[in-house]
Amino acid sequence: MWIYIIVAAVLVIWVVAIYNGLVRLRQNRENAFADIDVQLKQRHDLVPQLIGAVKGYMEHERGTLEAVTNARQRAMGAANINDKIVAEKELSHALSGLSIQVEAYPDLKANSNFMHLQNELADIENKLAAVRRFFNSATKELNIAVQKFPNVLFAGIFGFKSEAMFDLGETNRETMEKAPEVSF
Repeated sequence: MWIYIIVAAVLVIWVVAIYNGLVRLRQNRENAFADIDVQLKQRHDLVPQLIGAVKGYMEHERGTLEAVTNARQRAMGAANINDKIVAEKELSHALSGLSIQVEAYPDLKANSNFMHLQNELADIENKLAAVRRFFNSATKELNIAVQKFPNVLFAGIFGFKSEAMFDLGETNRETMEKAPEVSF
């Protein structure tokens, strides 16, 4: 009789341990997703502010930057050698105007703002990549625990299931493989 009681107690403790382990892994995954939300919120708040600041400082350079951009587009779209020569001359002229402006103002605020914008965007994207990796790692641990034996016997009963990883999905993959464009 005591043997049955001991075996039943061991089984109950074992099932409770499985349940608690699955709960811990689910909570880790939810916490990891909350970290992604924090980084996304930071990106959503920071990017418009940085772009707005850069736009404000860029006003004095807009004409030169537009000339360089337009000349570059014409140079890239030139169809034959003669058009390319003319377009490249225009681009060289526009770039020399930019160089003169940079020489006249060695500490252009727009340049430092561009660098700051690029650094901040890179930092946010790196943080997002890191928290996404952590989330996927937490998801993988949960999925393994849900699928391995003997947990699989109890996971469904307790409402646990394999969860999706954070990936681009097929529809976004093509868009995400292209380099992002930042326009002002």
